[in-house]
Amino acid sequence: MIENDLVPRASVWLERRGVYLLGDAEAQLLEAIERTGSIKEAAKIVGLSYRTAWARVQNLEQALGAPAVQSRAGGPRGGTSALTGDARELIRRHADLRRRVVEPLQRAPIPTP
Repeated sequence: MIENDLVPRASVWLERRGVYLLGDAEAQLLEAIERTGSIKEAAKIVGLSYRTAWARVQNLEQALGAPAVQSRAGGPRGGTSALTGDARELIRRHADLRRRVVEPLQRAPIPTP
């Protein structure tokens, strides 16, 4: 017998021309880059290696066809990274989609027989 402890889940992501663009993990990474000004620090926050974080940014930029992160090499204290307007818009659209799709689903009761 199935217990009444079932929980609905959904995942949302954005694609462009059939190519994966951005999901929860990439949105969290971009938000962390925006907060910290550093891909390296953002990677630590979201639990990724720097190499994986950088690869995700590059994959996003390739699928987007435009830069998502602007980085500037720095002196003794290091450089800075900032999101482009396109990246901020993607985060906004993804967050809106999550609010409209995922959050109501998580609050929905599971019908019982």
